[in-house]
Amino acid sequence: MEPELVAARHRARVLMYRYNTSPPTLDGQERREILAELLNVPVRNLDTVMIEPPLYVDYGTNIKLKGSLYANYGTTILDCATITIGTRVSFGPNVSLYAATHGTSVKERQTDFERASEIVIGDDCWIGGGAKIQAGVVLGQGCTVGAGSVVTKNFPDW
Repeated sequence: MEPELVAARHRARVLMYRYNTSPPTLDGQERREILAELLNVPVRNLDTVMIEPPLYVDYGTNIKLKGSLYANYGTTILDCATITIGTRVSFGPNVSLYAATHGTSVKERQTDFERASEIVIGDDCWIGGGAKIQAGVVLGQGCTVGAGSVVTKNFPDW
């Protein structure tokens, strides 16, 4: 793996540890500051964002939030490619977004370690607990993903 990618992943691990072990407070300011550093955005951009710890990411810097987001416990975001999340989006517990993927044949995996494809979640989407959104998926505005679903294909605006 490239040294700069190793360093970026290490940076994310350090910030995730701080975020996931920070004490709960009524205003959540400390967590917002850590999250802002992890996502590389101004803290003011996170006034309407609440992500319950624990949170797991690959890099953090490839996650683009367009507005308000509520993510329940255990969110995992493998952001090897850009992951864009619209405004007024909610995640149930243990939702996973996987921009990382790999070949399905043994021969492919022997020569091609990992690939990544962008994920886009439109405005006003609800992602039920335990759902998994796979690499390359685009969810249109207003989509509801049922708990436990594995989403492998695009869905248009509702």
